[in-house]
This record gives sequence, structure tokens and C-alpha cells, in this order.
Amino acid sequence: MLEQVRSASADHPLVVLVMTFLAMWLASAIGGWLSRRRVAALDGREVSVVVETAVLTLLALIIGFTFSMALTRYDQRKNLEEEEANAIGTAWVRAELLPSGDSAKLRAVLKTYLEQRILWYVARDADETARLDAQIAALQGAMWAAVAAPANAQPSAVNALAVASINDTLNSQGYTQAAWLNRIPFAAWALLVALALFCSVLVGFEAERAKAGRGVAFVLPVSVAIACCLIADLESPRVGLIHVQPQNLLILAQSVRGQ
Repeated sequence: MLEQVRSASADHPLVVLVMTFLAMWLASAIGGWLSRRRVAALDGREVSVVVETAVLTLLALIIGFTFSMALTRYDQRKNLEEEEANAIGTAWVRAELLPSGDSAKLRAVLKTYLEQRILWYVARDADETARLDAQIAALQGAMWAAVAAPANAQPSAVNALAVASINDTLNSQGYTQAAWLNRIPFAAWALLVALALFCSVLVGFEAERAKAGRGVAFVLPVSVAIACCLIADLESPRVGLIHVQPQNLLILAQSVRGQ
């Protein structure tokens, strides 16, 4: 349940931006209200500059670590797209090692499979993605059948190379699928949000106590909201502004269309 909540929120970076800003602005207002009320637990006490700096530094570190997690996952998805293109390209070349009839059959399936993989990368709708997953699974079965038949009929080292290339193609798709499902854990988001809200209360309290302008209370919410929006955008493969483009698959498709 918690993972579903995390996924539903993180899959909408603009929602993360707005909700984070509003929550932190409200927390900052609460901090200012506590300062004006001179709450007994805080009355006569000044929050140490060292403590305030330490807490804000901790928030910056948590944001940095979370951003690093999102960026690592994004880079992994990019690298796996390149590896998948290389695997399909190798399978396309090694299809020549099979008998002419089997080679033509395998290449026809590979060409369709390549087109479906490109569509999968650019799909943004969940229903379309599910439809593509079903078609890709069927094509994978057809590819394996196309290479397994000649390999079983005439086992040889040459045919084994073609079988290995198809196996690598299937594995690369599985690795890609796993990478796209690998998201920042809910606990990391919860820690980031909880610490950000606490810091907003602290900054709001200190800003009111120091009689600083109201604009000071907006600096932290705006900054953290933008950072959280960027993190959510990076870790959401199919939404937002930052996507993994199938550029290597497109280059491969251009080279095989004429063959």
C-alpha cells in the first residue's frame, strides 16, 4: 500500500512540486505561529544557529542522496537501452549463420520486435504499455522458436552463436524491465518529506523570532519543492520532462530497414 502511494505521487512530478511547496509553506506558517504564541516549551529558548545549520545540512544531504539514487537509476536505464540495441544488432547479424529460410524468418521477427521495443520506450499510457508487453512476449517466443528449430535439427557451434545472441536479446529486455521498475523506496521519500517539514517549522519559527520578512519563509519551501520535483521526474520513466530516448534502437532500426 505504501509503495502504491509512493508510486502514484512520484509518477506526477508537478503534483510533487505543488504538494511539497504547500506542505512546507504550511509547516513554516505553523513555525511562525508557534513563535508568536511563545509556546511554553520554546519560551525563553533560542534555537542554536549551530543546531539549525546542522539540521538544514542534514536535509541537504538527504536531498543529495535521494537525487543521486534517482540519477543512478536514470543512467542505468540509459545504459540498458544501449545494451539492448547492441544485443538486437548482434542477433540480427548472427541470423546470417542460420540456413537461408530460417535466417529470413528470424530477421523478419527481429525487425518487428525492434519496432515494438522502440514503441515501448516512448509509450506513456499504461494500457498501451500493457498491450506492447503482450506483443513483445509473443515476439520473444517466435524468435526463440525460429532459432531453436535449426539448432535442434543440426546442432553446431555456428548455430549455438545464433542461439546465444537471441538469449542475450531476451535477457537484455528483462534487465531493462527490471530497471524501469526499480524506484526510490517509500522510506527514502518519507524521510525526506519528514525532515523537510521539520526544517520548515524551524525556519518559520526562527524567521518570526528574528522579525525577518515573510519572503524568507518561502525560500526553503520553493527550493526543496523544486528539488523533489526534479527527483520525481528523474525516477519516473514515463512521465515528466526527462525520459530515456531509444536513440540507439532508432539508429539500429534505420540500419536494418534497408536490409
